[in-house]
Amino acid sequence: MRDNNVDQALRALKKKMQREGVFREMKLRRNFEKPSEKRARERAEAVRRHRKMLRKRMEREGY
Repeated sequence: MRDNNVDQALRALKKKMQREGVFREMKLRRNFEKPSEKRARERAEAVRRHRKMLRKRMEREGY
């Protein structure tokens, strides 16, 4: 804790947890997800990541 500043330490902790995906994981584990739903969600996330990567690449190359 920097200079015993609790607010600052809390903010740093929350930021770190957000980066590591802890909150997202907690939200997903709140209720049961069928294996088929999990596969569909992961596939959709992969498609989203891929499209985002392509968008960034196109932006960098100036299209």
